[in-house]
Amino acid sequence: MADIQLKSTLTCPHCGSIHANLEMPTNACQYFWDCPSCSTLLKPKPGDCCVFCSFGTVPCPPIQEGDACCAAG
Repeated sequence: MADIQLKSTLTCPHCGSIHANLEMPTNACQYFWDCPSCSTLLKPKPGDCCVFCSFGTVPCPPIQEGDACCAAG
């Protein structure tokens, strides 16, 4: 299996700003994220567990490992 990547780049869908090398949590979902450029509060798209899975270049570590992440109850 490939190495798990712990950094991702988020692109704000509201203003288009790109925020590189953001550290992803390994023990929790990043459900909310405030864009520092436009102050928009991002949350995951329906069906995604976190903002990295919705707006990042790399999905969160649990999804990379093939787990259900926080979506599993």
